[in-house]
Amino acid sequence: MAKEKNAKLSITPLHDRVIVLPAAAEEKTAGGIIIPDTAKEKPQRGTVVAAGPGKKDEPVTVKAGDTVLYGKYAGTEISVEGKDYLIMRESDILAIV
Repeated sequence: MAKEKNAKLSITPLHDRVIVLPAAAEEKTAGGIIIPDTAKEKPQRGTVVAAGPGKKDEPVTVKAGDTVLYGKYAGTEISVEGKDYLIMRESDILAIV
């Protein structure tokens, strides 16, 4: 996966929203078994591409370029300039890796 640290999006998140580029789904298991597209799980790791300024008393703690873990069903899928991203609240992010 190429790092998208300097990617400029035509969309800017507001308040405590964060735009994340999901990591690619695993193609093989640790034992070498190839996983078909229908059985692949939704990734729970991604790279922050953009972050809003935060709320009045709560600034956003993640920044563009951070690799994060988030909940399985977190965020809303959006497509910008032909790429798929997730937009979510910072509170949906579980950890910075």
